[in-house]
Amino acid sequence: MDIPEQKMLIAGELVVAGSGARYDNVNPATEEVIGTAPDAGPEDVERAVTAARAAFDEGRWATDVAFRQRCLRQLQEQLRKDVERIRSAHTAETGMPVSLAMGIGVDGPIETLSYYTDMIGDFEWERPLPTKEIMGGPAQRVVRKEPAGVVSAITPWNYPFQLNITKLAASLAAGCTVVLKPAPDTPWSGTLLAAAAAETELPPGVLNVVTTSDNAVAERLTTHPGVDQITFTGSTATGRRIMRNGAETIKRVSLELGGKSASIVLDDALLPLAVAMTAGGVCMHAGQGCALQTRLLVPHGLMDQAAEIAAGFLGQLPYGDPTDATNMMGPVINRSQYDKILGYLEIGKADGRLVAGGGPATQFERGYWIQPTVFADIPVTSRLAREEIFGPVLVIVGFDDDDDAVRIANDSAYGLSGGVYAGDVDRAKAVANRLRTGTIAVNGAQWFDVESPFGGYKQSGLGREWGREGLEDFLETKTVSFPV
Repeated sequence: MDIPEQKMLIAGELVVAGSGARYDNVNPATEEVIGTAPDAGPEDVERAVTAARAAFDEGRWATDVAFRQRCLRQLQEQLRKDVERIRSAHTAETGMPVSLAMGIGVDGPIETLSYYTDMIGDFEWERPLPTKEIMGGPAQRVVRKEPAGVVSAITPWNYPFQLNITKLAASLAAGCTVVLKPAPDTPWSGTLLAAAAAETELPPGVLNVVTTSDNAVAERLTTHPGVDQITFTGSTATGRRIMRNGAETIKRVSLELGGKSASIVLDDALLPLAVAMTAGGVCMHAGQGCALQTRLLVPHGLMDQAAEIAAGFLGQLPYGDPTDATNMMGPVINRSQYDKILGYLEIGKADGRLVAGGGPATQFERGYWIQPTVFADIPVTSRLAREEIFGPVLVIVGFDDDDDAVRIANDSAYGLSGGVYAGDVDRAKAVANRLRTGTIAVNGAQWFDVESPFGGYKQSGLGREWGREGLEDFLETKTVSFPV
């Protein structure tokens, strides 16, 4: 990789941490240090928020739509030029197979910038209401949409570049200014984006990128009085903390949190297809996706057949070196996640029937490798069936009929995604409409696209990313009345 020393972006300048501190960036496939990133302190966060505040309050960004379009197009073109270097760095720091990075990891997200750049040109920033007599006098009224202000964007390590782009595209297009804080495990997903932004006309302070290994420093972005809105993707536990932190100053909060999504296979479905698609999805990027369908719900009478199909599919799944485009799965991100997943595997062995995998992938000398794993006959009360594992682990749960399947699927603290498979599409749609979740795929049809609003019910979050709703999440609504 040709990756120079990485820097943060604060007030329009590429900078190191004020203290000069840096921390190691580790490749999860090899446990080797691939480079470093600036380790920001409180003073760096303060400078970034101050710059974002000034850019929003005093600059043209919030009011000049055409200028925003021009700058965002420049950013997209610069990222296109840098895509091979970004992709290489992304695979090295995340362990994501390069074939996946070429799709939804890096290349695809860059192209989604066009969606919001184009949208804001035709967006109805102001709409009239009927003129009418109100409280004894005639009034003319308009409803305005205005940017929310300064945004703290805090992103995770699983799909870091994609989520950085998702949050920046909508918030910047809306006219907000942003302080982006990528996850400590994947800092280059932010610093390489910062380097690209520095080559554009983006005014100083509109976009700031701060990297840090210190959670206490990062937390300042959730409490700072100069921040108007927080957008966060990560665990539900951290989401709760962010909501508490933001409550003191009544910040707007957008949260995309955990999931334990169910794939329901009805008795008239094409079982091999349904099981293979679900099992393959669970192992994509080593199961490190919040919307993955990690619970496979099948009729009790099809349990053994479904387990055999899943085991056979995973037994042929190519995984290993993430730089090899033929591999579908890489390692998990770090030692902590590795140990956590192994703990869940022991729970599964006690609560159900291990069908495939069930431990470390010992063919690798170094790195955080977990075998693709399937458990069958898992009771609905098991932690394995209720908690987010975030690893390549499929849990098969039995049900009696359609009503029972819906009950089991909805009996969860989460509601992020899911799927329904059936021979009768109308029957599948009827089941899908009863599920309390933000996205549903019927018979494997995909919703994952920038035009599709994405977000969760219940403890899977608040607000939506992507779609028109993703832009509106960063807008305030103002009503103005005038005398006639």
